[in-house]
Amino acid sequence: MPRDTLSRDQIVRAAVELLDAEGLEGLNMRALGKRLDSAATAVYWHVKNKDNLVLLAADHVWGELTLPELNPADWRAAAATMATDLYQMFTRHPWLVQAFAAHVLYGEGKSRHDDHSLAVYEAAGFTADQADQAAAAVFTYALGNAAGAAATASLNRKLNRYGAAAEQQLQDAMAEAKAIAVHYPRLRARLETPAAIEYAASPDDTFEFGLEALLDGLERQLAPQPL
Repeated sequence: MPRDTLSRDQIVRAAVELLDAEGLEGLNMRALGKRLDSAATAVYWHVKNKDNLVLLAADHVWGELTLPELNPADWRAAAATMATDLYQMFTRHPWLVQAFAAHVLYGEGKSRHDDHSLAVYEAAGFTADQADQAAAAVFTYALGNAAGAAATASLNRKLNRYGAAAEQQLQDAMAEAKAIAVHYPRLRARLETPAAIEYAASPDDTFEFGLEALLDGLERQLAPQPL
């Protein structure tokens, strides 16, 4: 595809697809050019470098989020919706979790989301400072919970790339982890149950459980304090 037929939007969308498939480590201009059926040099007419491309791709996926209407009477529903949508976005695009560790991410899409998040807490009655703290707490909770999905995606790419050797390495690591865990009574009891989950995996509904607890704590901050 000649450079004059490429658009930035095409490049960013292709970058998101490549990142979803290969992660941050798989993003390079040559691979992107191949996906676009174009020379890698043509991409540089629209983006500065790989870091700039990651920034554009990250802000593009922020546009997937829908923002709930502000309702002071039911701010928790809006806060829960935003947190859940954010968590689901991170799990759809696990490379974004990686990107937070290596990039300063900003843009119109993220700013739109962040501003609305603050508005939800301010509408509930939090002061500006409290709204900052509440929004940050919920954001980092969603991001942290998505780290497991990001690690799994990275591991699956490694298994696909290196095949049997990587699979054996994983099995050896899991066996060693379990051998250590059985020396601790609570871990051993959980590993020995018929419905035991995979070692180090989170139980079902963990995100929902923690989010409710977090919002409960925030709600208590709005309750009148005893004199």
